[in-house]
Amino acid sequence: MKKIFCQIITIGDEILFGHILDSNAQWLSFELDKIGIITKKRVTIGDNKKDILETLKNSINSNDIIIMTGGLGPTNDDITKNCLSEFFNSTLTLNEEALNDIKNLFEKRNLELTKKNISQAYLPKCAKKITNINGTAPGIWIEKNQKIIISLPGVPFEMKEIMKNKCLISLKNKFKLPVIYHKIIKTIGIGESWLADKIQVWENNLDKNIKLAYLPSIGQVKLRLTTSGKNIISLKKNIHKEIEKIKPTIEKYIYGYDDENIEYSISKLLINKKKTIAIAESCTGGLLSHKLTSISGSSKYFLGSIVCYDNNIKKNELNISQKKLDTYGAVSEEVVKDMAKNIKNKYNSSIGLATSGIAGPTGGTKDKPIGTVYIAYSDSKNTISKKLLLTRERYLNNELTCLNILNMIRLKLLKYI
Repeated sequence: MKKIFCQIITIGDEILFGHILDSNAQWLSFELDKIGIITKKRVTIGDNKKDILETLKNSINSNDIIIMTGGLGPTNDDITKNCLSEFFNSTLTLNEEALNDIKNLFEKRNLELTKKNISQAYLPKCAKKITNINGTAPGIWIEKNQKIIISLPGVPFEMKEIMKNKCLISLKNKFKLPVIYHKIIKTIGIGESWLADKIQVWENNLDKNIKLAYLPSIGQVKLRLTTSGKNIISLKKNIHKEIEKIKPTIEKYIYGYDDENIEYSISKLLINKKKTIAIAESCTGGLLSHKLTSISGSSKYFLGSIVCYDNNIKKNELNISQKKLDTYGAVSEEVVKDMAKNIKNKYNSSIGLATSGIAGPTGGTKDKPIGTVYIAYSDSKNTISKKLLLTRERYLNNELTCLNILNMIRLKLLKYI
């Protein structure tokens, strides 16, 4: 089965200069992948005629599909249509259907139709209009020499509606597409290189039709298994066989699959084991509580929390002794363990959690540099803590602290520690 390749061209100075994030290209790649179309390249260029024409010229021979976003608005810097007309030796002509769509939209919104907006109804003569129910810029579909060129508005919700309800359907009908199947194994608590060492033999002996990719992110590593073919049931079966082979080796680090995040994984564990939690947060400032309550049904396990940033709050609300604070400091194993125990007792929860550290970028000392963090877990049997030596970036330190303590919950409940 022939592979179908696509190039995505994002047009807009505002994206090129970093003022706006290009979320469209990521979304398009994901949706195209789901129907079996391979995104070969993504390019971002400015509102510049020479760059647009050159990019089209360079991409059209090596791709079956080109999808362009941006540059279809009513202002002078929106030149995509003009460039398409020139590239295909066509002319811009008034599309009556597009004009009626624009008029109807303005009438519904009780707005005055301007010449600038009327200009959006002019399309390349060689193109088919794609209706945009959410905006004034119609999409453009051009077929030439067995190639398909699609030009879409840059506004994300307009682009997505056109793609989902029109273009993706047309592309599936136009091409005989393979099934592409991905399965993602999500791991935590192990670095990419260590994980690669553990699974090297398995990786070397993977089914030849299955590709493995390592996708590291903050505190986690995802393993993406990809295969393609005609039968989705057969593809899933082959991937499942490979996962079952490697699970015994790395099961300690696997917290979920596909779209499952660590918060959701922990919520399932807490609910299944009928455990409740309470939290005493210092350096994370409520972020851990936010993560654990971001899951629907969190009221089944989350009782409450105290953000005890100031030492007086630690003393008055959690009964942390002044002697321990003076002797060891708020960022210490001794204090964080007491915080976890005392919040558990205060709220009568199954589990107490605590965080205390120097998030940065200021406040570190020689003995406790920026990034020094203590986390603790307490239940009816014992209280454990862990010292983390993190980075100099405040946001990153808070995220890593939360991931580490969430993983600590997972490891304890699954009896790995």
